[in-house]
Amino acid sequence: MLNLPFVLSVIPFVVFLLLLLWKKMPLLKVSLLTLILTAALAFFYWKIIPVLLLVSSAKGFFIALDIFIIILGAIFFLEILKDLKVIDSITYYLESFSKDYRIQVIILAWFFENFLEGTAGFGTAAVIIAPLLIALGLSPIKTIIISLLGNSTSVAFGAAGTPIRVGFAGLDYPSIPQLSAWINCIGFIVPIFMLLTLVADKTDKRKQFWEALPFAIWAGIAFVIPSALTVFLGQEFPSILGSVIGLLLVLLTTKLGIFVPKNIIPAHEAKELKPALSPFKTLFPYSLLIILLIFGKILLGTISFSIPLDISHKFNLFNPGFAFILAGIPVALLWSATKYKIALQSVKIAFKSALEPLFVIASVSIVVQLMINSGQNLSGLPSSIALIAKNFETTLLPLWTPFISAFGCFITGSATVSNLMFGNFLNFASQAINMNSAKILALALVGGAAGNMIALADMLAAEAVVGLKNQERAVLKGVIIPCLIYLILTGIIGMLII
Repeated sequence: MLNLPFVLSVIPFVVFLLLLLWKKMPLLKVSLLTLILTAALAFFYWKIIPVLLLVSSAKGFFIALDIFIIILGAIFFLEILKDLKVIDSITYYLESFSKDYRIQVIILAWFFENFLEGTAGFGTAAVIIAPLLIALGLSPIKTIIISLLGNSTSVAFGAAGTPIRVGFAGLDYPSIPQLSAWINCIGFIVPIFMLLTLVADKTDKRKQFWEALPFAIWAGIAFVIPSALTVFLGQEFPSILGSVIGLLLVLLTTKLGIFVPKNIIPAHEAKELKPALSPFKTLFPYSLLIILLIFGKILLGTISFSIPLDISHKFNLFNPGFAFILAGIPVALLWSATKYKIALQSVKIAFKSALEPLFVIASVSIVVQLMINSGQNLSGLPSSIALIAKNFETTLLPLWTPFISAFGCFITGSATVSNLMFGNFLNFASQAINMNSAKILALALVGGAAGNMIALADMLAAEAVVGLKNQERAVLKGVIIPCLIYLILTGIIGMLII
């Protein structure tokens, strides 16, 4: 016989899934309706202390505000670089290092995409890379699959660490970044799957694959190891510095002829690209951004505040969004002919693009806070999050955790939102069975990164960019096996380390 409190605890998640997948409602509308339902259950069934409705709402909003600043700054920075043709210039310089299309694709879809994910996140990486892969002569379907494969490993620390910073807000485990970075080394396999996809329709596909396999393996290792070694600087840096250091290593070995295919196969259909900017102007914005991020992390701390009704919050003065803005403004003013026009236009686009994620994450954050605080009630019931966690109290929790987070990414398109939805009950479940909660959350983070390959929102955005519609089944067929392998290996690592 089903337990009514448990059924009502999971109802918001069931409604969320039905509205999103069956009714195909926009994520914003689904999030708001789920919030209304959760608040009604908390008030009428759990009989939550009324003031906690306000406390939960304020806490959820402050969490979302933090990410709003990050998204706002990241998009502002990205728009300025697009207007100044910085990204086009980077593509030209990257392609000049090798004429082999297999190397070109992996450099763009692995290193450049990882860097974009590390700085901007939220699906921007795949959308920017897809047109560049089309320019190399790839088919639209193949382009989307490879772009989605690339938008995975770096997601664990994407948007300057947002999946941890915001996704696990309130779960203060300092060891999560370190643990995640080393577990996430399994991501070295991703360029191998890119290569398999790239040569799948070639008549000599086996030869092309085996020739370039050493480069694919080396490219994977060159990113994940520096990522793990630089995590001590903070969760903001592994994806950014890992891609920069890895790219430099790979460019060096490529110039020396190490790990490169013996037979060079050019991208015959590639369009001729010309650099819009000098190497200095191309690299300066990113160099400035990295410097600002490092100094901001070292010099700035946190401030705590409280207001009446027992509402308190800890703000981190180091918000990567400010670094993006401070890096973008001088670049626009120094090198743009229209200067203020570009800066103003970029601000407008950034605000417009950041508003919807703000409301989505605020809604989901408030839902989570209500579920946590529902234990403080007049009904005598445990909190709804504790009731859900009870059903995950199993020795197989480390194996299932990556799959739970991947599912969250699949339906929401965001590792941050997935962590907000599932992080707390995974934390409750691990504590109840005396498992290391930091390790469980680290597995969730890596699982979410792998699950980003199959994120519906990213899939649809990439389809729009390359001019395709209703090809989700074909795309999913190309990414599901790599995703499952990534998740299975992560789950096995979880069983071994816990």
